[in-house]
Amino acid sequence: MAPGKRLPWVVGVTGASGAIYARRLLQTLIELEQDVDLIVSNSARIVLADEEKAGVSDDDWQADLAGWLDVESTALARFVWWRPDDMAAGPSSGSYRTRGLLVVPTSMGTVAAIASGMSGNLVQRAASVALKESRPTVLLFRETPLNRIHLTNLVAVKDAGATVMPAAPGFYHEPTDLLQLVDFVVGRVLDQAGLEHGLYDRWMS
Repeated sequence: MAPGKRLPWVVGVTGASGAIYARRLLQTLIELEQDVDLIVSNSARIVLADEEKAGVSDDDWQADLAGWLDVESTALARFVWWRPDDMAAGPSSGSYRTRGLLVVPTSMGTVAAIASGMSGNLVQRAASVALKESRPTVLLFRETPLNRIHLTNLVAVKDAGATVMPAAPGFYHEPTDLLQLVDFVVGRVLDQAGLEHGLYDRWMS
């Protein structure tokens, strides 16, 4: 890789409940000085407005994102924003080099599309690309209970090479607030991505 060449993580945010996980993941990737290609689906924007009281638009994404993440706009210098309907975007092609894909959170509709090879939006296409290129692909879902269709689709994406994770925090680190529960889950996502972090205390026997 040439000096200064970007090799980003593609981060997809979809319409499942759990926008707080996306916020914490993006904040941590900034802290870890990672390049990020960000795709926020149209359904995710509805969830952001509902759960996080945040709005992001294609025209003012940098200011909107900085406000949501509580960072300065300069902190987003390593981010590239892609519209979810831009099927000619970088992450839609296998020749566009990335470190992998993190979809946080992943809706069951997105899981179904990925499992069946659909590319209805850029998140779905990016997942298809990451899997065919054998790049790390982490899907964090937050759904309960699960029906047989959900389970079948989760097995299908796992068999295709994805890492499938429920947004299920641990409690052995004795969390005392919501952020510690969120950090545990996001930390486990980063573990699967091979990124060192200090979001939670690891198990010590």
